[in-house]
Amino acid sequence: MPAAMGQTVVIRDTVTMGNLLLIDTDRSFTGQDGQSITPDDPGRSVPGLLAEKLFALDLGIDHLHVLQNTVSIRRGAEWDDDSVNRVASATEEFLRFYSD
Repeated sequence: MPAAMGQTVVIRDTVTMGNLLLIDTDRSFTGQDGQSITPDDPGRSVPGLLAEKLFALDLGIDHLHVLQNTVSIRRGAEWDDDSVNRVASATEEFLRFYSD
C-alpha cells in the first residue's frame, strides 16, 4: 500500500442555517470568481470535482457555490450532525490521493 499522499484540507468552521451548510477551509478552490454547481452541471474544474464527491454522498445535495475557500451547500432538508460530519470528512480528504 502506498504511503499517504496529498494534503488534508483543514475545516476552520462549519455553520448551518436550515438547509444551508457553509464550510470555511484553509484552501482556496477558486479564484475571486465563485462557481455555482448543480448535479446536472458539475463542471470539471477543482470545484466541480469536489461537488461530484459531495453529490455522491447521497445526502440530497442539490446546489453548491464555491468561492475561494468557502463552500456553500444546499440540500432539501435541514442539516443534522451526521450529514455535516460526512460532508466535512469528504471535504477534508478531497486533496488526499492515498489514505493513511
